[in-house]
Amino acid sequence: MEGPVVDLAQLRVDYSSRGLAEAELDPSPFVQFEAWITEAIRLDLPEPTAMSLATATPDGRVSCRVVLLKGVDSGFVFYTNYDSDKGRALAENPFAALTFFWSAIERQVRVEGTAERTSAEESAAYFAQRPRGSQLGAWASRQSRTLVSRDALDARLRELEAEYAGRDVPMPPYWGGYRIIPDRLEFWQGRTSRLHDRLVYVRQPDDTFRITRVSP
Repeated sequence: MEGPVVDLAQLRVDYSSRGLAEAELDPSPFVQFEAWITEAIRLDLPEPTAMSLATATPDGRVSCRVVLLKGVDSGFVFYTNYDSDKGRALAENPFAALTFFWSAIERQVRVEGTAERTSAEESAAYFAQRPRGSQLGAWASRQSRTLVSRDALDARLRELEAEYAGRDVPMPPYWGGYRIIPDRLEFWQGRTSRLHDRLVYVRQPDDTFRITRVSP
């Protein structure tokens, strides 16, 4: 088997735009995150709310996929089908990790914590704001389950469009949100020679956060 045309081992970017000092960080990781994601949005970076979500089954099998952040308060909120692979994994093992990466500004945020379901009221309020096509899609897709064909999915969507024509689409009972409550967050700023700045917030027993620097 031939290897890639490009020598992957020689591909590298030497980050050098800025550094990150402890004095720059807000005592609250949530305030700090808001500042960073606000800058990513202001700079019109592609998909600034995209985050990799890692889950694991009780026997330690890890899965990772990209989902979209839909809120930040005491945790990081996203929405999904509770019967999906990630929903079933979180039901069995609530520990999860998130990663945001904004390459244009050489920044990464890692979040580790525990997933909790949002309330039915909170999920319904968000579902009502979704585009109608996305609302219908939540009913049409048996997320993560085997699909006979694309035609079958499209046919199911057409059935739903007819069923709900002229009226609101209700939220499926198997659909809703999760809030990842963090106990550890890392703010990463790229630096030259791979000597990056990595500053970590660790939750304390009184729910404050202690900030430490770790080696790159």
